[in-house]
Amino acid sequence: MTPMTQTQTKLTLSASHASWRKAALVTLALTAALIALFWPSFHSMVEIWHRSETFTHGFLIFPISFWLIWGRRHEVMSLAPTPDWRALVLMALAGVGWLMAVAGGVRVVEQLGFITMLIAGVWAVLGLAVFKALFFPLMFLYLAVPMGEFLMPPLMNVTTDFAVAGLQLSGIPVYREGNFFSIPTGDWSVIEACSGLRYLIASFTLGTLYAYLTYRSWLRRLVFAAAALIVPVFANGGRAYMIVMIAHLSGMKLAMGIDHYIYGWVFFGIVMLLLFWIGSFWREDELASNLDQTGNAYGVTEGIGVKPLLGMAGAVVLVAILWPIYGSWLNHRALPEMPQIRVAGTGGWQPAGLFSDWHPHWIGAARQFEQNFAKDGKAVLLRVDYYPTQRQDQELINTQNFMIEQGNAVWSNVGETMAKATIGGQAMMVRQTKLRSSSKQRILVWQWNEIDGRVVNNDYLGKLILAWDKVRGSRDDGTSVLIATPYGDDMDAAKATLAAFAADMRAPIQKELNAFAVR
Repeated sequence: MTPMTQTQTKLTLSASHASWRKAALVTLALTAALIALFWPSFHSMVEIWHRSETFTHGFLIFPISFWLIWGRRHEVMSLAPTPDWRALVLMALAGVGWLMAVAGGVRVVEQLGFITMLIAGVWAVLGLAVFKALFFPLMFLYLAVPMGEFLMPPLMNVTTDFAVAGLQLSGIPVYREGNFFSIPTGDWSVIEACSGLRYLIASFTLGTLYAYLTYRSWLRRLVFAAAALIVPVFANGGRAYMIVMIAHLSGMKLAMGIDHYIYGWVFFGIVMLLLFWIGSFWREDELASNLDQTGNAYGVTEGIGVKPLLGMAGAVVLVAILWPIYGSWLNHRALPEMPQIRVAGTGGWQPAGLFSDWHPHWIGAARQFEQNFAKDGKAVLLRVDYYPTQRQDQELINTQNFMIEQGNAVWSNVGETMAKATIGGQAMMVRQTKLRSSSKQRILVWQWNEIDGRVVNNDYLGKLILAWDKVRGSRDDGTSVLIATPYGDDMDAAKATLAAFAADMRAPIQKELNAFAVR
């Protein structure tokens, strides 16, 4: 082979640049088309970025990803944009996941499916080699999805564990009940804002970006990213202990107002600086060399026509458009007229007055029944919420369905777990919650979901069953049944009361719900 002349090199470079301009324009147009097709998914992400301080960083993810891609432009331009039909398989799988998520009302999975389709579109138009070169900038887009709220309960428990253990090691007596604890100088509770989720998400986002820019080895990047996940959990526990100790030692004068949050963020900033400083000892700044034999950085590529690029972009749109069309049809199916739920007392249980001012917070039910019953001096609250189909904010399984909201002025959730209950001789799992009021009234709650005629209390399994039922055009209704009774020192007596009530009332409840068969 004879070496390329300077003129030939300039012509090849010009063709390469022209080819990449076409490829970039087609890719940007395809990205815009996918955002338009799945606008509700994208808009739902933006809404959460706007209203939640935990996820405000989402506004920066797309610009940072573009900046990272721009930083690799010379390497990318050494590769030929080659449409890859294999990416359509990923596009189709992501579309199925998106549809299942829409059917089940799972926003996070819906948004993850949308981001996956954006990434698959880039792969499809530009090819596998370009996808590999842009792997991290594209994967970084997943951090735009507002996810992680499911970690709040375990993070709250860990934070409470750390704070209580630290106080006990400091010689301070502690009485704990759930995520509430008391020390001689005051009462404390670990609420959602104290869970450390904000620190965890901020740390992981900054940590992964730092690891990518600082290291070249994927092993070191993964190790540092893992450290950015683990360190904030321990640091938040230390932060909680520190704040309680400051308040305790100051006679409850410090760390009780805005300084409570200031101390927390200052402490988090110090921890992150230490993490980055320690990580800097293993930095790898050298750039990989990619010089061709002529000494040109990254070499040059031959041009490609615009027709193959447009053809692939059109194929991506055709595969993608199927899912929102079918999803829209599913969500706009007409529902039959439904009567009100009326559950009559049986087995000696009679309607009675309220025994407390507490009411569960369940939203979006098409039909709802709430009534207090009494028998032999025992009182039980029955709450039934019926969902004929699963639509956004009208789902049986929803994070907005809970016993009490955080920061309730009267009621506190002092313990929630899955427990085995024996009802009518049959064992079943229920979600058991203990509530306590400011006036020291205590309530024991059992709650379970019924789907397809069976009890399903695993939220992930329940969502999957309901989504699959809806996608295949079958019955996708579900019911929440909740019973509650006061309790004192004898927890077993309260459990026996709930078990007896459920055994007596389950038949009339089932009879009433059978009238709502939606086919």
